[in-house]
Amino acid sequence: MFLVVLVMVLDLSGREPQKSPPPRISTTQTKTVRARDLGIPFEGTPGKLNSITDVVGVEVGYTTLISGEGKLVVGKGPVRTGVTAIIPRGSASLNDPVYAGFFSLNGNGEMTGTAWVEESGFLEGPIVITNTHSVGVARDAVIAWRINHGPADKTGYWWSLPVVAETWDGWLNDINGFHVKPEDVWHALDSAHGGAIEEGSVGGGTGIICYEFKGGNGTASRVVSVAVAGGGDPGGQKTSRTYTIGVFLQANFGRRSQLTIAGVPVGKAIPGEVYKEESGSCIAVVATDAPLLPTQLKRLARRVSLGLARTGTISGNGSGDLFIAFSTANPNAANPDQITHEVQTIPNDLLDPLFAGVVQATEEAVVNALVDNHSMTGRDNHHVEALPHDRLREIMKRFR
Repeated sequence: MFLVVLVMVLDLSGREPQKSPPPRISTTQTKTVRARDLGIPFEGTPGKLNSITDVVGVEVGYTTLISGEGKLVVGKGPVRTGVTAIIPRGSASLNDPVYAGFFSLNGNGEMTGTAWVEESGFLEGPIVITNTHSVGVARDAVIAWRINHGPADKTGYWWSLPVVAETWDGWLNDINGFHVKPEDVWHALDSAHGGAIEEGSVGGGTGIICYEFKGGNGTASRVVSVAVAGGGDPGGQKTSRTYTIGVFLQANFGRRSQLTIAGVPVGKAIPGEVYKEESGSCIAVVATDAPLLPTQLKRLARRVSLGLARTGTISGNGSGDLFIAFSTANPNAANPDQITHEVQTIPNDLLDPLFAGVVQATEEAVVNALVDNHSMTGRDNHHVEALPHDRLREIMKRFR
């Protein structure tokens, strides 16, 4: 049973009103089931929500577009797509950029704006994720939204290079119908919030496939401790600080036989096929409250690769595996109102707990995307099964 929500959208741009988009559908099930609920063992200590929103300030919003069934009619549907928006410091702090780093494991995909992230070391707005053929409209819509939600930057310029990423949902969705409209992007941004968020077939993850099961959005977090012996004296007082790492990903990759969960070859035990070759992508966002510099955040983004590998993927030639990491520490570091800023950072020699947190949270986020999901039928009656919970329990019990 699914909860259906219709949303009214206001055009804040001053243009003539546009046609209403298809109904936005929230696919929250009456009971959310995540990977840990099935007894799957994961390493590390999760945050309270086991979500990217455990990092204080981070907000996530969705627009989910589901309409039509049966034979594909380009421009009409069936529609199985959407938009995900992630705002690093929340909508109240849009003009306070965060330190960030970007990494491409395999570049058969798109994440706009990353040239400036690499050059400047800052992420200067939200991150939006949608389908492959809607990157352009989403990018332009983010700029329009920024114009309508705050003043120019501190230097007085209206200037924006939004970060918009994609994965391909054309097996289930009328991807050439261009169903994502500016108002869909605005709704995802305007509805972004902290606290518990949905997973599975919602937002930009609505129509995607992971390990040839129904894929989608997944998230997880880790609370890690960074410790050092006081004064470098082996007998000195040990001090430590606790930080949170959250991972959010749009999981659209892998062959069935590759799927590994907590070291168990689950995919081989549940035969099935959707594609004839490795296909798909993964967009991952890492958030942390640990004070890190851009080069260190790039190192965190790289560790997403190891978390994905734990689940079995080889990051095939057709996979766009693009990751970005940001830190909510060091507020106002980009403020040009003063000549110098003092910022904090953690020495490289103490980063291992953060690296481990990224790997662990990434692995669990992938499995959450598979478990907290449902089967879906899309264009031309293409059907993709969700990972069956009973079979998964049985297989894990047998191997454990």
